[in-house]
Order: sequence, then structure tokens, then C-alpha cells
Amino acid sequence: MIKVMIVDDDAFVRAGLTDLVATDDGLELVGEAADGREAVELARRHRTDVALVDIRMPVMDGIAATGALRALPSPPAVTVLTTFDLDEYVYGALAAGAAGFLLKSTPPDEILHAVRVVAGGAAMLSPAVTRTVISRFHRPDSARTRAAREAAGRLTARERQVLESVADGLTNAEIGELLRLRESTVKAHVSRILTELGVSNRVQAAIVARDLRTGGTG
Repeated sequence: MIKVMIVDDDAFVRAGLTDLVATDDGLELVGEAADGREAVELARRHRTDVALVDIRMPVMDGIAATGALRALPSPPAVTVLTTFDLDEYVYGALAAGAAGFLLKSTPPDEILHAVRVVAGGAAMLSPAVTRTVISRFHRPDSARTRAAREAAGRLTARERQVLESVADGLTNAEIGELLRLRESTVKAHVSRILTELGVSNRVQAAIVARDLRTGGTG
């Protein structure tokens, strides 16, 4: 059973997500919070696998909440729910460790799918959203990219292929099919890539990969 927490200052949105979670027998709602501080307190009291977190909230916003939730001893995976005109906030949340990004207009079945994906340790952004976020925020001349470029030099040729596929928004299963690898092997490659690049999730790795494409690797 995947334990889910809903974090949004809009009571109407919380009610809608609560009803949605109730439709899936594999999900259990552990609680609701109207701001980030309440979310952190709730997560300390109840084991939570996935937190659906709004960006703009009073007291503690979604970016700060994401960082605080991910800093807990047993952190939940965080999926950000927002409107697409808040690109800067979304990037901040991803940098803080969010594993997913969904628009509030996302169809209900895709939201449920996203919960399962991030609960399993993967990232969840649609390829279109991934490309948009990465394209908007890649920084080929940043200190982060220069450090990542050096780290990327330690990757094997196969790991570089996997990283490129991650940057294209592919899932582990899709990467395995493309490169003719077992999904477990892809997962192991991704884990090493994250370690070498010094990032916490595949979304951050994808952003770095796009930086490297633009800035070169030499």
C-alpha cells in the first residue's frame, strides 16, 4: 500500500485529490496539509511514501517544503503540482529534490500513475514537460556544469548513453528497450550516474545532461 499525503492551501484542490486517491485500492491517504510546515509535521508523525505538493502556499512554500521533506530520516518522494507558468518555482522544487512535476490540469489517471512511479524510486515528468523545463533552465557555462562535465568524464560509454536517454525523458524500461539492456541494469547505471554527477534524482541529471550537450564535454 502506497501512503500518500496531499499538500495544498486550496481546500477544493485537496478535496479533489483526496477523492482521486480514494479511487485506487493501492493507495492510502495518510493526511492533508494546507502549507509546507504542516506537511513536515505530518510526515514526521506518519510514514509517507509520496507527497503531492503545491508550489505557492503560505507559511512554507512548496520549494522549502520539498527540501524539508527530503531532509527527513525517511523522506517521502515529492511530486510537485502546479500551473505551468511557474517555471522558476518548478525548477527550484526539482533542485530541492522533487521526483516529479505535474500540471494541475493533468488527467486523474496520469496523476495516479505518477504516484506509483515516484513511489518506486523513478522520476515522473512527461517528455514534453521534461524538454521544456530542461530547455528553459540549462546553464552550459555554470559552475555546476563545469563540475558535472568533469564528473561525466568518469562515466563509461554505456553510462553516457543512458544519461542521454534520461535527458530525453525516457523511463528505465524504455531505455532498456532502446539500448537492449535489462531494466535492472539500467537502474544500476542510473544510480551510478547520479552518484558521479552529484545529483539526487534523474530530473537533475537530465538538466545537467542538457547543459553538457550545449557546453560540450571537453
